[in-house]
Amino acid sequence: MARGERADFVLVARGLCDSREQAKRLIMAGEVMRGTERVSKPSTLVGAEEELIVLQRPRYVGRGGLKLEGALKSFGVDPAGWTCLDLGASTGGFTDCLLQHGAKRVHAVDVGTNQLAWKLRNDTRVVVKEQFNGRYLTESDIGEKVDLVVMDLSFISLTKVLPAAMEVLKP
Repeated sequence: MARGERADFVLVARGLCDSREQAKRLIMAGEVMRGTERVSKPSTLVGAEEELIVLQRPRYVGRGGLKLEGALKSFGVDPAGWTCLDLGASTGGFTDCLLQHGAKRVHAVDVGTNQLAWKLRNDTRVVVKEQFNGRYLTESDIGEKVDLVVMDLSFISLTKVLPAAMEVLKP
């Protein structure tokens, strides 16, 4: 008989992580402790009475948020009060970063579906546009021009997306 449940399941069940994927990332990064012992694998069995501690919760819903935060600092960009466009939003790391840095609204566009983190999907400042290829984006698709466009795209050349991005960007 097993002595408990998988650590990744337990972290989500106890509300310490938003998803199993996030739990796995934290465990693999060495950020989860069981007593004085570091949990090294998501499959580690945890008893019902055992305490799990997350040492450092992620700042953003996706690692992309850290990348964008670095770029904002490096280039001296402050999106506070701006309307932004996140092309290739995926789980929403860039979107989350923009919001935490004061963006007024973020249009999160992705060709996929149901990838955006729940907390962002329910944030009134986020306009979700799924199953939409950013290469065909026009101002009428989002209803306004934006102050900033950010993108993290891996399945399409930027040369195909940049013309659409430039069309919705304020001068």
